Amino acid sequence: MADPERMASFLLKPLARACKEFDLLGEGDRVAVGVSGGKDSRALLDLLLRYQQQVPFRYEVVAMHVVGVEAGLPEARETLEPWLIELGVAYHFVPLELPPDEPLPMNCFRCSYNRRKALLRAADALGCQKVALGHHADDVAATTLLNLLFSGRLGTLQPKVEFFDGRLTIIRPLIYVPAKELATYARAAGFVLPPPCPREESSQRRRVEDFLRSFGRHQKRIRANLRRAAQGEP
Repeated sequence: MADPERMASFLLKPLARACKEFDLLGEGDRVAVGVSGGKDSRALLDLLLRYQQQVPFRYEVVAMHVVGVEAGLPEARETLEPWLIELGVAYHFVPLELPPDEPLPMNCFRCSYNRRKALLRAADALGCQKVALGHHADDVAATTLLNLLFSGRLGTLQPKVEFFDGRLTIIRPLIYVPAKELATYARAAGFVLPPPCPREESSQRRRVEDFLRSFGRHQKRIRANLRRAAQGEP
């Protein structure tokens, strides 16, 4: 079993690289961290709290979890709340309010859209300037391929995106971190995870992720190439 402290130190390096390269955090920021309860968002929250101790400026962290069991979201409160209390971080459970005409069960796109909207509204109401999401290097590559295959455009998840005329900014500090390393850290840290979404295994994203994993040791280079191509880097 990997040592969680050593793993955290290892993962903080690419997180710090992304924060510095894309200017993700600054003095006085109030950062809402979207925590679904899964390994990626838990690792993000944990690492951002650790990163506070390394930087020469102050920022505040607030954990936010969108609740919507009746809409099909996994029940994560029982496993999530004791962990948040143990971390000593401020947290809020945000209700998922769906439009009256929203068909249920939601597909993956609508689910993501509605959860993101609830999170952004709640973060804005609490005076947060930043919303941190747990998308990682594998997500960036998969999103690039999904957009190319199903939309015919070359686009991907950006490390920094402004909303509400710049009042709120989504940041993705894990953009350089592979999913495999986050999974290793989650096991080492003993994260108790909620049940996965029942539609996750059959999603188009999962098929694309499986395709990328089929390249074995070439995955890292392929993902980096996809990210660079989508962001217009040489």
